[in-house]
Amino acid sequence: MGKLVDGKWHDVWYDTAKNGGRFVREDAGFRDWVRNEPDAKYQPESGRYHLYVSLACPWAHRTLIFRELKGLKNHIDVSVVSPDMMNEGWILATPEPLYGLTRLHQIYTKAEATYTGRVTVPVLWDKQHQTIVSNESADIIRMFNTEFDSITGNSDDYYPKEHKSAIEEWNNYIYSNINNGVYRCGFATTQEAYEEAFNNLFNALERLESHLATSRYLVGSIITEADWRLFTTLIRFDAVYVGHFKCNKKRIADYVNLYGYMKELYQVEGIADTVDFYHIKRHYYYSHTGINPVQIVPKGPDLELNSPHGRENVS
Repeated sequence: MGKLVDGKWHDVWYDTAKNGGRFVREDAGFRDWVRNEPDAKYQPESGRYHLYVSLACPWAHRTLIFRELKGLKNHIDVSVVSPDMMNEGWILATPEPLYGLTRLHQIYTKAEATYTGRVTVPVLWDKQHQTIVSNESADIIRMFNTEFDSITGNSDDYYPKEHKSAIEEWNNYIYSNINNGVYRCGFATTQEAYEEAFNNLFNALERLESHLATSRYLVGSIITEADWRLFTTLIRFDAVYVGHFKCNKKRIADYVNLYGYMKELYQVEGIADTVDFYHIKRHYYYSHTGINPVQIVPKGPDLELNSPHGRENVS
């Protein structure tokens, strides 16, 4: 994974020992905003911003989903890193188009020469100021949700005012127990830390299975931000997290409601094009040599994602 320290690259893994074997995710280092306001430093403009993503990463996947849903594909261009994240971190298979750089950490130090922190995706880059606006996926999807509406004419809202409280409640619960929970299982370095994360993860999945028995989506009958934030973990679960991260109590395919719900979201127009199982499986199984030292990438599973989802009669 690696990190920058005072602008210098270091190939170092996460230090779990200081947290009792528990994986603790670092906060994002860049948290500015694109705002549709006259005096904003970062204003919405077609072609002004560039998005750096990994097709393997669930956090980056969120931004690709919102770029698709909100009609931003012709307004925000994208560079995709290689699925193989080795001793130099995320790399570009071909030089990225703005500066000809081949390492994502070079983008970080172009924005801040003495940056210290993890080099993560997604990254939203401003071509005008030649800097990173944000590397926090939760913020980037909120920007995509509303701030470019005047350019795209797309006013679909996945964070509606009347449901913000419920969405935030689900986001917080799902992030702690599921989105980050799978990593807390996979990156744990003590049995106690692993079992704690494992129990929290599957308790949360059982709660969601019960909730989705009577609710079409997390917040009633409309798809919201909370659904898409959950989806990017669910779609990777059976292919990666069950085996690679030892989240093996059940597959998502074993949950009737969660499985149908995941398939329904996958079948939303344009979403399947944002899912790349080659990148997903290659990255996790090949790059995490501490977990899978032989780097063998499994061929399965067959998820049957285009089969009927059976959610039509759930309100």
